[in-house]
Amino acid sequence: MNTSHEPLPTIIIIMGVSGSGKTTVGQHLARELGWHFYEGDQFHPPQNVAKMSAGIPLSDEDRRPWLDQLAQLIDDCLAQNQPAIIACSALKHIYRQQLRGSDSRVRFVYLQGTYDTILRRMQERGDHFMRPEMLRSQFETLEPPNGEDALYVSIEQDVTAIVRTIRDVLLEEGG
Repeated sequence: MNTSHEPLPTIIIIMGVSGSGKTTVGQHLARELGWHFYEGDQFHPPQNVAKMSAGIPLSDEDRRPWLDQLAQLIDDCLAQNQPAIIACSALKHIYRQQLRGSDSRVRFVYLQGTYDTILRRMQERGDHFMRPEMLRSQFETLEPPNGEDALYVSIEQDVTAIVRTIRDVLLEEGG
């Protein structure tokens, strides 16, 4: 029973630095819930992908059109009452504000891990435009969602445990 009177989330944004497992966790969670999954990186304009591929960190100005597209996607999903999981770094508070707006149905899950763990993962994957050398800039940009309505989940557990935690905390809290 929902005793908090909070609406169930219909948009869950899996956030964190590159290599934290956003896509993997998001895909597994979406499959389990039967929700749509969107990979936020696919919404980057080509010039952003080119910069990141060249090892150049993005500025706030570079991220603006990307965040605008993701915010529009979120608005569209909410308007159509279409639940979705979105993998998106959402590194800064201001980015999360833009993505959430004032809608409490948008919730963030922060995949939290150490620099060394995530660097190792990035070095192993090798099939992504975000180069491991750029991880430091991601951590420097990161503003963890302190004081925001976000669920912190350690990446030091397997994907099944992470998905179970997200499901239990965010979805069953209102069920």
